[in-house]
Amino acid sequence: MVQTHRKHARLHPDRRKQALIGATLSLLAEGGLEAATVRTIAERAGATQGLIRHHFTTKDDLVAASYKQHMGWMTEACSIALHQTFASDAARLADFITRALTPPVVDARNVALWSGFLHMVQYDPRMRAIHAKTYRVFRDRLEGLIIAALEEAGRSQSADVTARLAIAVNAVIDGLWLEGSVLPEGFDEDELPGIGLDSIEAIVGLTLRTKGH
Repeated sequence: MVQTHRKHARLHPDRRKQALIGATLSLLAEGGLEAATVRTIAERAGATQGLIRHHFTTKDDLVAASYKQHMGWMTEACSIALHQTFASDAARLADFITRALTPPVVDARNVALWSGFLHMVQYDPRMRAIHAKTYRVFRDRLEGLIIAALEEAGRSQSADVTARLAIAVNAVIDGLWLEGSVLPEGFDEDELPGIGLDSIEAIVGLTLRTKGH
């Protein structure tokens, strides 16, 4: 007898969870929460609906895990080179800012996900808590880079001042990231990070780039 039911690949539990999260993110980016049903997520991931309940209990658990992972990925994508050797702490900060304002961070899919998740943050306490935590991780990393660059220049500041600087710098990054992701054809290559670095140099009072960059 020929079997006609769909076979589902056996994957390690961690890989299966990642497949489910990846499918959820793809569907959310394509059509929002309405498109990411338990059935469509299972189909996209090549899994059964029962496997979703096995790994995440509910769809809300899966969506929350997807949001947490996506926001963590955004921070790590900006931080990917921080362990490398830089000519200065100012250059390290400049690299972080540049990565935050270029692909793959600047991308229409990321804005689609962000806008969908942001709506959930307004009414779901768990999503709001994830938003607060992931925002703080990004901001704290940014603030640490600002502190190091200021200290390198002999301009140490109080914790209140560096926190305010990090908030302001993050706001510049967020605004340019949104504009560049929604309308990438509206900017020349390297224009977004250039504008961002110009603005942030003025905010922190430091030169972050060497001449010719």
